[in-house]
Amino acid sequence: MAAHHIGDDIEDSSQGIARRYAWIVFALTFGLLISDYMSRQVLNAVFPSLKAEWALSDTQLGLLSGIVALMVGLLTFPLSLLADRFGRIKSLTLMAVVWSLATLGCAVAQNYEQMFWARFLVGVGEAAYGSVGIAVVVSVFPREMRATLSGAFISGGMFGSVLGMALGGVMAQHFGWRWAFAGMAFFGLALALLYPIVVRESRIAPQRVAKAAGAAALKVGRPLRTLYSSRSVLCAYVASGLQLFVGGTVIVWMPSYLNRFYGMSTDKAGAVAAIIVLCSGVGMILCGMLSDRMSRHGPERKISLCMAYCLGSCLLLSLAFALPFGTAQLALIGLGMVIAAGTSGPAGAMVANLTHHKVHGTAFATLTLANNLLGLATGPLLTGKVSDLIGLDNAFQLVPLVSIAAAAVFLLAGRSYLADMARLKGEGVEEKAVEAAVEAQA
Repeated sequence: MAAHHIGDDIEDSSQGIARRYAWIVFALTFGLLISDYMSRQVLNAVFPSLKAEWALSDTQLGLLSGIVALMVGLLTFPLSLLADRFGRIKSLTLMAVVWSLATLGCAVAQNYEQMFWARFLVGVGEAAYGSVGIAVVVSVFPREMRATLSGAFISGGMFGSVLGMALGGVMAQHFGWRWAFAGMAFFGLALALLYPIVVRESRIAPQRVAKAAGAAALKVGRPLRTLYSSRSVLCAYVASGLQLFVGGTVIVWMPSYLNRFYGMSTDKAGAVAAIIVLCSGVGMILCGMLSDRMSRHGPERKISLCMAYCLGSCLLLSLAFALPFGTAQLALIGLGMVIAAGTSGPAGAMVANLTHHKVHGTAFATLTLANNLLGLATGPLLTGKVSDLIGLDNAFQLVPLVSIAAAAVFLLAGRSYLADMARLKGEGVEEKAVEAAVEAQA
């Protein structure tokens, strides 16, 4: 899953915006985020149907899932920049139309090649929605509500994933896999048509705020170097991506696993897989809260907890996939996924602590890129290749071992974490002194 950080703006952009209108904006933007993830994850629920109808290999199925994450990772930066320049509301609307039409293209695809290019376009449409959508949401609420709203908004990814797999499985079982895609597409198109009618750029982005933001952006120079200037921040990017390799792979392939080895129909497999996804979402929240609580007086404890989450999930998931098929195995998979997702919050906090506040948005986009390239895109594809060679059940026994590599990278980050934070703090003091001197001369 992607993380987004909200920097501290000088002006409160919510001034003059009625609270009722703000909640309407939130509801519609949140609804589109749910549509985003429903369109992305419905594919996982219909894997068994596609494999049977088109005689696809697991490698091919994994690529259909991985191409979306790959495009999201590659296009987040440029499309976010374009959205800031040409208007966020118009851009969000266009994104939703693109991914919805592309999902409809999946419904009418006649072969694997057509399905692949339709999924490619789904990824293009969804690439920058998270970063641009959260920017719209926080612009219409007071500053003191931003942490709550950003957390609530990001949770839409989990809800969308659950709905996409659960509803997709039910629709595929009763109406065929094509209608599973079509249902997600029609939902997205309906919201995309309504969104620009209700949400207006002029009402959520006053010109004075836009000018202030533009002026602040011009001052960002040296801070960009903090994106890559310390070993610990680079390790945070890599370790987060490696750990998402595990969680993302289990989510993508779980419906197929349940169908093949538990004999579940597509609707039941989608429902059980959705419960496992919810376990992952609960883990993000609970493990993040634990990290904040335990790191209050010791920032370096975040890294120790991340290592514990990685090794704990490796142990639980390895044990789960070594057990015979049954209730005990499913329970351990769910518990393992709770812990596997636990690094998302602490890793995001590390990135925030190790980069300049002026470039936090870019820093978290970099984290999103690493999460997609190392985890969400690579995991399903490589697991599909291994599955073709030794079977999906045996491939799943190897996947948790990647968490050991993630723990090792977190350990490397811990060796310089406090020193890198101290250096960044010192540079911040120096920058403020220079700015004060310039203002005094002016």
